[in-house]
Amino acid sequence: MTTRMQPTLRGDYPHFDAMPTRWGDNDSYGHVNNVVYYAFFDSAVNRHLIQHGVLDIATSPVVGLVVETRCTFFSSMGFPDVVHVGLKVVHLGTSSVRYQIGLFRNDEPQASAVGEFVHVYVERAANRPVAIPQAVREVLGPLAA
Repeated sequence: MTTRMQPTLRGDYPHFDAMPTRWGDNDSYGHVNNVVYYAFFDSAVNRHLIQHGVLDIATSPVVGLVVETRCTFFSSMGFPDVVHVGLKVVHLGTSSVRYQIGLFRNDEPQASAVGEFVHVYVERAANRPVAIPQAVREVLGPLAA
């Protein structure tokens, strides 16, 4: 028997980013469609790296490729909610990093969804794994759980 993950709390995350939902994010059931949750994950991670100057999506010679994602849903979100995306690093390896991402609806204290997102760093031209660059490690370190 598997133990179901429980919602995380805001205090579990060292970094937050607010992202408004859009009208088109809702599905026919009136809540944010599950694929949009993954877009929040991807946006939060990459925005953090870009804002800290360690990722240029057009020219960085080393980039993180997503190799694994998962999401556990706890409660619905919908337009016009604001999603507060909590970000932390739960594993920082030689060439990979595993993030945990909590999505919080408006001011709610418990996550509506919790996801994991794994980047493997590769040399862009060869598409082969390489060590995470030191500058990236310095940005990820403060996010470590």
